[in-house]
Amino acid sequence: MSSVLGRYATPFITGLFLVSLISGIALFFHIGPGGFHGMHEWLSMVLILPFALHLWKNWRGFLNQFRRRPMGIALAASALAGALFLLPLGSGEAGGPPPLAFSHKILANSASELAPLLGTTPEDVVARLTAAGIPVTDASQPLVDAIQASGKPEMQAIAALARP
Repeated sequence: MSSVLGRYATPFITGLFLVSLISGIALFFHIGPGGFHGMHEWLSMVLILPFALHLWKNWRGFLNQFRRRPMGIALAASALAGALFLLPLGSGEAGGPPPLAFSHKILANSASELAPLLGTTPEDVVARLTAAGIPVTDASQPLVDAIQASGKPEMQAIAALARP
């Protein structure tokens, strides 16, 4: 059984990585069918198993990589690249990619101000957010305040507002 898993670990890593690569590019450029989002998330989670099997099969060689400078450089560069998305932009503004910085600005508005942009009513905006676990006490309250008070991630609020 272990030899079968070992033989298939690398091919599955390759196949699932290609699926993740293609769906990730499509998501980045906002092209392709809506199924790319679920495909990317779920199959990236499935990728963990063959990756773990690949590590198990090649453990000794993997550990040897930590004795070489390129592994340290690659890990440091990767951590730095990830950290850049968490740093604030400018003076106290939200960080990350421009679409996220834009969404932070949008969520600084109230349900009353945002509703016309979404083609709906302030009551509908409040209802959507409340259904997502983000209670809005007043339609004139900045949505970012309600999101922070709920402890929910902004992406959960954006998803609730983006649904028809």
